[in-house]
Amino acid sequence: MSRLQAALDGVTDEPPKVEPKPTPKKTKKTTRDKTVLIGGHFPPEVQKQLRMIAAEEGTTNQALLAEALNLLFRKKGKDAIV
Repeated sequence: MSRLQAALDGVTDEPPKVEPKPTPKKTKKTTRDKTVLIGGHFPPEVQKQLRMIAAEEGTTNQALLAEALNLLFRKKGKDAIV
């Protein structure tokens, strides 16, 4: 008997059964519920400058962007909403 045949003895045609992993359920509400992502592509310098301002003022990029959007809304005659 060849080594290959000996190695194949006991091998079945069916692959081993794999139990599917249960999908985790979302139970925790996050602050991002009922929000949408608004983004844009800018040069890397924009990100660096935004981070610098956030660090200097002890705030976040998101808070600075909200402030900027509110200023834009007011300038365009719209209500501030963020």
